[in-house]
Amino acid sequence: MIPTINLAAVLVSVVAAFVIGFIWFGPKTFFPVWWRALGKSGDPGAEGGMALTFGLTLVGSLVQAFSLAVVIGWARLAGVDVGLAGGALIGLFVGVGFAAATSLGHRLFAGQGLKVWLIEVGGDIVALIAMGAIIGAWI
Repeated sequence: MIPTINLAAVLVSVVAAFVIGFIWFGPKTFFPVWWRALGKSGDPGAEGGMALTFGLTLVGSLVQAFSLAVVIGWARLAGVDVGLAGGALIGLFVGVGFAAATSLGHRLFAGQGLKVWLIEVGGDIVALIAMGAIIGAWI
């Protein structure tokens, strides 16, 4: 059974994820370290395809937010009063248990190392915590 989803909460959580990603990978935060850890130099926009990259990132964030809303909705259907803190906690567990755990092997087998992985999943976990808090508080 798919629970009722508050689409406004989903959309606001996607915006929050984009803002977090913008700050997390900003020129004064983790982007320069992450870019060098990937072995790249120069302007990332020079490689082209930024519209596609941002568009697909938006689609991925929508899928994450909707999926998180379903999980939080299931918790509510099971009688759990989720709220802001519970939603944040669910976001944390999804971030660590799925996003971080899944991408670890990908980064290591690709030879990108722990630094790349830590920077990437750090942003993912923070975004999922915020998304979960928004959805949990709003549903």
